[in-house]
Amino acid sequence: MSAFVALSEKGLSFEVTPLNLSANENREAGFAAKSLTQRVPALIHDGFSLSESSAITEYINDAFPGVALYPTEPRARARARQVQAWLRSDLMPIRQERSTEVVFYGSKAAPLSAAARETAEKLFSAATALLPTDAENLCGHWCIADVDLAVMLNRLVLHGDAVPERLASYASRQWQRPTVQKWVNQRRPPL
Repeated sequence: MSAFVALSEKGLSFEVTPLNLSANENREAGFAAKSLTQRVPALIHDGFSLSESSAITEYINDAFPGVALYPTEPRARARARQVQAWLRSDLMPIRQERSTEVVFYGSKAAPLSAAARETAEKLFSAATALLPTDAENLCGHWCIADVDLAVMLNRLVLHGDAVPERLASYASRQWQRPTVQKWVNQRRPPL
């Protein structure tokens, strides 16, 4: 999602080629040759291929003019990168119990386990510390890390789990961004 939003924010034309991950299409030789990690998303630009969402968004930010995807101030930029890395490498109980099928398909699951509730509290604590009261964005101005944080929060919000109102409002505002809505409203294959 963040790679799609980044390309859209820059106003670039691009083509999306869906893969059936359940059929391991990401492991097939053709795709594996383009994606070093055999993961999606993968970006192919002028013969250069790159995988991993945060690497892709950083490349898009640096390679193309237009809307800044990251803050220019070094500390704010480092904070945005920290948030992205953290969201992708931690919080596994939430990721497992509230997959993105909740976000994009409206799937429902059992109540959160004790481990997932504890992880949600960790998420809420960090997000509250990162977002000053009444802040609309993480780093003063919108950045791509706002999309990533909103997705993680919306795994809970859109499932109906308890989320502090301030964080739920933040996630909802981020969700209304036109480029995010463009992704949300993409046609998806049935589950």
